[in-house]
Amino acid sequence: MFRHQGKTRTLKHNLGIASLLSFVAGLVNVAGFLSVQRLTTNVTGHFAYFVDELFKLEFMNGFIYFLYIFFFFLGSFFSSFLVEIISRKNETYVYVIPTIIESLILILVAVFGHLLISNNPDLLAFSLLFAMGLQNSLVTSISNAVVRTTHLTGLFTDLGIELSQLFFYRTQEQKSKLKSSIKLRLTIISFFFIGGIAGGIFYSVIGLHVLTIAAGTLVSGIIFDGIKIKLALSKKRSN
Repeated sequence: MFRHQGKTRTLKHNLGIASLLSFVAGLVNVAGFLSVQRLTTNVTGHFAYFVDELFKLEFMNGFIYFLYIFFFFLGSFFSSFLVEIISRKNETYVYVIPTIIESLILILVAVFGHLLISNNPDLLAFSLLFAMGLQNSLVTSISNAVVRTTHLTGLFTDLGIELSQLFFYRTQEQKSKLKSSIKLRLTIISFFFIGGIAGGIFYSVIGLHVLTIAAGTLVSGIIFDGIKIKLALSKKRSN
């Protein structure tokens, strides 16, 4: 799921990472909005608010919206930079460290976030945007830009295009490829919604500690992948 890259990746691998990370993104999206009324998984809305504040000459408010965009970008840059450094030393666990860092950020926000809600909500939003930028860059690198999990605008656009193409593509190979892509889009959208619903339900009970569920999901994915690697290695040795 995490370790397969390039030609070794299959639809099954992409479906696995898509379901895992889109669930996390959906949960973070709802938890972030319910806690500080900020969008914390994408920056499209923040860019519109940024421009609006500039036109109103509210430069300080505009700067805050700029920082929302910047921290998402920073997370993406940091993730890619880290992957490049690690890949030059040990490719086996190249994507494990960025995922662990994302998990740690979510745990820290879960534990200390209640202190920031009233005192510094922007810092909480910056942290979650950084984590989601990191995740989006990570999954884009792993899947060769096939999977994106932190926002749905592009997904619904692609899904609409691909569903319309079903009426025109006639060869079995074309239809099979198109159906695989549609299945992937629907998986991402579905798990994003499931994560959002879970986030809303559990936030009403445990508040920002709901983010520990997202962190636990990421760690579980890493452990599952590690077990599969060990099983595959032991199978090769036995043969």
